[in-house]
Amino acid sequence: MVAEHLYSVDQVAELLGLHVRTIRNYVREGRLRAVRIGKQYRVSAADLEAFTGTPAPGPPPDAVPRHAEASSIVEIDGVDARTADRVTTLLTSSASGHRPGGRPLRVETVYDRDRSRMKVVILGGLSETARLFDYLEGVLAP
Repeated sequence: MVAEHLYSVDQVAELLGLHVRTIRNYVREGRLRAVRIGKQYRVSAADLEAFTGTPAPGPPPDAVPRHAEASSIVEIDGVDARTADRVTTLLTSSASGHRPGGRPLRVETVYDRDRSRMKVVILGGLSETARLFDYLEGVLAP
């Protein structure tokens, strides 16, 4: 079931260019359907559409949750095969754990034996990526 967006009386007044009192009167008179939650009225998008005869706008920008992701590529020189394996194991096991909000964290590693160079690609949320950088720094510290 998808939760329908509910507008406050203030939001409806702003959307329609009317005074808040006018919207409250419409609700009390039964001209605009609304539900009472606590001491405030809420108007569903469907009821607003029925009232105006036009599609209701989407949720206001402040109601849409923000999400930011980082795409990071880290190159590490002077790495032996054993350290590269340790780093790969640490990062992939850390990334496979449960994340808040169910967003996955993706880690890819490539090791070039001839150049003793490792490349780590991390895609995911900002705090999770930062946490992996801390782990990586701990493993690589002398």
